[in-house]
Amino acid sequence: MAYMPVTESMFLIAETREQPMHVGGLQLFIPRPDQSSTELAEEIVTTFQSCTDVSALFRKRPASPVTVLGNVAWSHDDEIDFEYHVRRAVLPRPGRIRELLRYVSLQHGALLDRYRPMWELHIIEGLEDGRVALYSKLHHSLVDGVSALRLLERALTPDPNDRNGTAPWDNALVRRRSTESTGDDRDLRSRLTSAVSATIDVAGQVVGLAPAAAKVAMRGLSDPDFVAPGNGAPRTILDVAIGSARRFAADQWEIDRLRAVAAALGITINDVVVAMCGSALRAYLIDQDALPERPLIAALPVSMHGEGDKTGNAITAIMVSLATDEPDAHRRVDSIVASARSAKSVVRELKPLQALALGAANIAPLAFATVPGVVQYTPPQFNLMISNVPGPSQDLYWNGAQLDGVYPVSIPMEGLALNITVTSTAHHVNFGLIGARSQVPSLQRLLTHLDHALEELEKVAEVDQSR
Repeated sequence: MAYMPVTESMFLIAETREQPMHVGGLQLFIPRPDQSSTELAEEIVTTFQSCTDVSALFRKRPASPVTVLGNVAWSHDDEIDFEYHVRRAVLPRPGRIRELLRYVSLQHGALLDRYRPMWELHIIEGLEDGRVALYSKLHHSLVDGVSALRLLERALTPDPNDRNGTAPWDNALVRRRSTESTGDDRDLRSRLTSAVSATIDVAGQVVGLAPAAAKVAMRGLSDPDFVAPGNGAPRTILDVAIGSARRFAADQWEIDRLRAVAAALGITINDVVVAMCGSALRAYLIDQDALPERPLIAALPVSMHGEGDKTGNAITAIMVSLATDEPDAHRRVDSIVASARSAKSVVRELKPLQALALGAANIAPLAFATVPGVVQYTPPQFNLMISNVPGPSQDLYWNGAQLDGVYPVSIPMEGLALNITVTSTAHHVNFGLIGARSQVPSLQRLLTHLDHALEELEKVAEVDQSR
């Protein structure tokens, strides 16, 4: 039995029937020229179920009895029931993307079993275009979004001729990564010195929490672009209590289009992503006759993982205005970028522990969201989360089958009926939108609005360049 850090236990404590706390991903693969989609699906299932040397992460489950120890300690299963965890499904005809997204929507609303290691992997065939889909589902107490994506990547290869495909939980992958990350020649003295220095640094950061908090508060008063903790967000149709049913929508855009806009406006690709979301949400809320006078506020998770440290949970959060009150596209993107830059500059001025504390202060209201009446009677701190998780920068393959799309599937919560998560691949930026089914009507329309938002930004970039 192992102690469970609070950064992991909080996701178990926050979980309710209406608020499952698992993250997921939808990956699409193009079969090799010499195989059918059924053959690829069979190959994946056989390989995954035969990989019995399972890494510790995929053997972890809440300690028994789960109602007493399950939120404070981990236990590990020696054997995995692969028939339960690795599932094969065939979509109903005609096998459109619509049927695939409906399948993911239904599966993502179901809780994971706490008496088993908290993950599932679904191999889905029957798509009319011949691709095979993998839908993964892991509890957030095990991994954050960055870690979940890395688990996928480590089982893939940039070599299309490699036929050594294995499962993401293969312990050989963990051992290989461990060897690569600890293969330096530092002696014991240097390692001990580093450990002592790190301990002293943490102590200094704790002492500096109060001054750091005062600095953040002063920045909120002096900088109109900075959204400080406690400033609050407008009440919208997204800030409501939710049911357990989910609706998932996803699409991708060529990354070169976003790069061109970013280069023309002198901003980052992430700025373009957030600006797309701001414009799309403005249009969506106008459709619903529900656009508030004040701008929506988005919480943007920021990974605190260091080099070689890509597992577990290590995130903070910043608040960014989406400028949904601004009808002019050019002024809207300028306002969003200014808000994001201000928030990032504050985080950069803080020590890592202080930055984590700032993130905790930003998202602290979520800890009370399941208390009856809190969502209805307290003003929201922010209206939704928008996450951008960097993905692979090159084409990847599994046993010669090419990865053709990666769509994150995240978590709606009480008071946060919509979550937008984005990840990039070699050629595309992939948007995954997950919403509470009853509380976010016509979620798929947001995809159309995102497309229009990118076209709008391209026009803004053209005008800006012509000046």
